[in-house]
Amino acid sequence: MPPRKHRQSLWRVFAMPIVIAVLSVIGLVSALTGEGVRDILSWLTLGVPVGAAGWAYHHRQFRGKS
Repeated sequence: MPPRKHRQSLWRVFAMPIVIAVLSVIGLVSALTGEGVRDILSWLTLGVPVGAAGWAYHHRQFRGKS
């Protein structure tokens, strides 16, 4: 008997990309509209996609190695 494919819901598939997109928009708007605290907010929120890409790269690179 072949193994069953696990199907994920549409929300589960797109949840993190939506969160990353919203944080990116918040970061871009805060970088364009203000200084001080908004600059810090923009650095933090725009760092999320970079961190997510680094995490995904590391996770795929070292997944099978122990």
